Amino acid sequence: MSEPTLARRLGAFDATMIVMGGIIGSGIFINPYVVAQHVHSPALIVAAWAAGGVIALLGAFVYAELASLRPEAGGQYAYLRDAYHPAVAFLYGWALLLVVQSGGMAAVAVTFARYTIELTGIAWPDWLLASVTLIVLTIINVLGVRSGSNTQSALMILKLVAIAMLIGFGFAAHSPGRSSGATQSSTLLGFAAAMTPVMFAYGGWQTASFMSAELKRPRRDLAIGLLAGVTGVITVYVLVNIVMLHVLGADGLAATTTPASAVMRAALGERGAKLIAIGIAISTLGFLSQSMLTAPRVYYAMAADGVFFRSVARVHPVTRVPYVAIALQGVVAIVIAISGKYEQILGYVVATDFIFFGLTGAVLFIFRRRGEPADAFRTPGHPVTTAIFTLACWTVVIATVAKFPVQSVIGLTILLAGLVAYAFWRSAPAIDTP
Repeated sequence: MSEPTLARRLGAFDATMIVMGGIIGSGIFINPYVVAQHVHSPALIVAAWAAGGVIALLGAFVYAELASLRPEAGGQYAYLRDAYHPAVAFLYGWALLLVVQSGGMAAVAVTFARYTIELTGIAWPDWLLASVTLIVLTIINVLGVRSGSNTQSALMILKLVAIAMLIGFGFAAHSPGRSSGATQSSTLLGFAAAMTPVMFAYGGWQTASFMSAELKRPRRDLAIGLLAGVTGVITVYVLVNIVMLHVLGADGLAATTTPASAVMRAALGERGAKLIAIGIAISTLGFLSQSMLTAPRVYYAMAADGVFFRSVARVHPVTRVPYVAIALQGVVAIVIAISGKYEQILGYVVATDFIFFGLTGAVLFIFRRRGEPADAFRTPGHPVTTAIFTLACWTVVIATVAKFPVQSVIGLTILLAGLVAYAFWRSAPAIDTP
């Protein structure tokens, strides 16, 4: 009797919701003030968010073509494996499990818990509510890819409702007086610094590629999802920043650490601030749902390749999902949430993550040189657009290492420790227990 495999049950709408859900978390509600502290005119603030969107869209073009070439489980993992070496792909999965995805999930789960506790007054410690939330999402995703995707899509729609509320009430709000933005000069260095929080806020669209093996028409559906999803997010992000500048002005935006709440408070008073707090809580929950849906497919692909615990490649015969991989993701995120170390781990994320973005951008050059045809999609403007995306990713890595050298070195050390783990699994293929 053959082993059960992943089932192709998702379509283009699911892919679009997964792309948008992987990008939009709590960052767009908070990060605009960080950008405004680096660049001090409304035009440059909007330009930074538009530029970040263009880079993300160029990346979406690259990933859409790669998806048409490798419509396999693991997505980005498969691209790195086939272009470079299985060890490079393993390091990506290793970083995803120990740093990038799990640390981010733990931090977002605690953020959700803190908002929920403040809104409801429930007398739970934040780590406990965060852990319960992660357990519930793990169970939902173990029940099947359709169950996980439906939950993700519903939360994504609720996120968009919250953002629409922020934009609508923000435009209608009276501005008590906006700054000219001329109090400080904006430099090229300041604009470059502003791009770090912008790019962090745009990150996450690549995780949709992990779901390739569960899309009905992966070459078509993932390309549609990437392009529609990233374009939708660019529109949302630019509009949110225009609204914040309309209500707060450049100086006012730079002066508040809770710009979304400030906008809604100006529009509707304290009731507005509470409404957007609910919206932010829903948005963080949606990000967690998307992460639990997508990332385990990378660990599944690693195990299927024989470079991870073999049991992680098990697929449930009824739900047809990698249930051990999903459980593993949930457990690691819960451990980090309980430990309280997620804030330190987040400091390691950016440099590590963008190393693999840059490597993946370069994959397209390798595949094109090999003469591999893409059946459904070709990256517009290649090689220029692909080179811009790749160089932008390496620029973020260099800027992050320069600004946060200690955190970056720790992250890179964890990453390189994966080489020892890879050698271990390659020499011990019979290991079967996570």
